[in-house]
Amino acid sequence: MNILPRNTLYIFFMILTGAVFDPAIQEEALAELTARANHDHITIDTFYHGSSVSVRGECDPRTDVVIKITSPEKSSTLKQKGKVGGLLWMNTAELEFENTPALYFVRSAEKIDEILDEQEANKHVLGYKALEHHISIGNIQDESKKDKWFQEFVKFNETKHVYRQDNEKIEYTGIRNKRTYYTLFDWPYEAQPGEYSVEVYAVRDGKVIETAHSSVLVEQAGTVKFLASTARNRSALYGTISIVVALVSGFGTGIVVKSRGGAH
Repeated sequence: MNILPRNTLYIFFMILTGAVFDPAIQEEALAELTARANHDHITIDTFYHGSSVSVRGECDPRTDVVIKITSPEKSSTLKQKGKVGGLLWMNTAELEFENTPALYFVRSAEKIDEILDEQEANKHVLGYKALEHHISIGNIQDESKKDKWFQEFVKFNETKHVYRQDNEKIEYTGIRNKRTYYTLFDWPYEAQPGEYSVEVYAVRDGKVIETAHSSVLVEQAGTVKFLASTARNRSALYGTISIVVALVSGFGTGIVVKSRGGAH
């Protein structure tokens, strides 16, 4: 009695179930996404003035790539100004913003609302519109002004270079049925130490079909780390060091000014 090989039985079973000819399964197999952040460990030292981070990987050539870099979410405060007594501009209230990242970068080759459904964008918090939907604002007196205060919050963080949504260049290079992508971000001096999440989304037909993850670690080092640790844990010693540095700086400046004056 002849017994069919196992692989023959497997193929026969796959044909019966339609799996071999199911285009959805074939497409899913092709949708492989990878992500890698270069310069993923940034060191803040005495001469630190910002850096750069590149993100690269492979993606299905039939997809668009959206890249998001964020910090862990936290609460933020924005002071609301107004006239008091009709004369003076003063802080009249503090607006509490919940679920806000300290750093928020989103980049895509095309506009988010042109390649992604609104529901999908909100689900993955991709773009300022989705971010506005995601966060909550407390202590706001007029709900109709929520959009206005959100725009002010974004503008404030953009001036600090820690918020950015753009359609800048993402370079694609095709290799057979795969292609590679590459883009470069300027890393702001204002970004605080911590671990930042790098998420890459493969988008097709308005949906996110796959994601890939990487990360960027920012750490203080050397004198900067020592001073920050001292200020946090030994405030008295930090105050003494600050006074000594100020005195030495003032003494040095006085010597320079005096020597210049004596030269005339």
